[in-house]
Amino acid sequence: MSQVQPQASGAGVATDSGPDAPSPLTTSRKRYGERAILTVLWLCGAISIVTTVAIVAVLAVEGSVFFRNIDVVEFFTDTAWRPFGNPESEAFRIGILPLVNGTLLVTGIALVVAVPLGLGAASYLSEYASSRVRKTLKPMLEILAGIPTVVLGYFALTFVTPLLRDILGQSTVQIFNAASAGIVMGIMIIPTVASLSEDAMTAVPRALREAAYGLGATKRHVVTRVVFPAALSGIVSAVILAMGRAIGETMIVAIAAGNLPNMTVNPFEQIQTMTAYIVQAVTGEAPRGSLTYQSIFAVGGVLFVMTFAINIVAQRIVARFREVY
Repeated sequence: MSQVQPQASGAGVATDSGPDAPSPLTTSRKRYGERAILTVLWLCGAISIVTTVAIVAVLAVEGSVFFRNIDVVEFFTDTAWRPFGNPESEAFRIGILPLVNGTLLVTGIALVVAVPLGLGAASYLSEYASSRVRKTLKPMLEILAGIPTVVLGYFALTFVTPLLRDILGQSTVQIFNAASAGIVMGIMIIPTVASLSEDAMTAVPRALREAAYGLGATKRHVVTRVVFPAALSGIVSAVILAMGRAIGETMIVAIAAGNLPNMTVNPFEQIQTMTAYIVQAVTGEAPRGSLTYQSIFAVGGVLFVMTFAINIVAQRIVARFREVY
C-alpha cells in the first residue's frame, strides 16, 4: 500500500514567492513615514531647547545692560524698591528684596492652603473612594485648574477680601493684601497637588497594602505608613511643581495683592510680587530703553533662577526618595 506524503505547499498555505508573500524582515525598503515622524519629533525637541536658550540669552543680555548702571550688591541687599522716577534722585531705590519677600509670602500662603487639601483629596481618591466616585470627582477636581486666573483674581478681590475684612476687621485687613491672593492661589494649585499625588499613590503596588493588612494594620495606618512613604517622591514632585506654578502666577497677585513693594510678613498688608512688578512696568509705566525698563529683565532673571533652583531641588529629592518596585 502506498503512503501519502505530506505536501510542502497546498491550498490555504502561503508560498515563499508570489504577490501574497510576506515582506522579509530585512527588507531594504525605505520607510519615509517613520523618517518624517522622527524628523518632526526632533524638531519639536530642538525648538523647545532653542526657545529656552533664547529666553536665557535675552535675560542675560538685557540684564547685563541693567547691571552696568546698578550695583549688584545694592540690587540684592537694598530693602526699598522705587524704580520709577529720576535715577539720579535720592528717592530712586532699586533693591529687589521687597519683591522677593512678597513673592515668597504669597507662595507660602498658597502652599499652606493647597498642600493639606490636595493631599487629603489625593488620599481619599486613591484609598477610600470607589472607582465610580473616583471617575466622577477627579475630572471635576481637574476642571478647577482650567479656570482663568483673571477670574480667580477678581474672586479674591471681590469675595475673599471682603470676607476677611468682615471676620478680622477692616482696620486689620487692607483692601489689597497678600492673604486673599495667597488663599485663592492655593485653591488654584490644589488640582496640581491632588491629581499628581493621587497618581503617585495609585501607582504603589497593591501587594504592599495587602501585606500591611495581613499584619493587622488599619486603613489609616496603611495610608499614612505604607502608601504615603512609598509615593513620597511623586508627592514631593507634585508639591514642588505647584510651588513653581505659584511663584510664576501673575494675574491673581496683580489684581488682589496690590502694587506696593513692602518688606513685611503681615499677610493682611499690601505687597508686590516680582511678576506683578513686571506687569506694572510693561503696561506703560516704564519708557522703553530706560533703566526702569531694563530692570524688568533683571527681575525676570532672578525669577528664572528661583524657579530653576526649585526644579533642581525637586529632581534631587525625587532621586533621593524614589522607590523602585
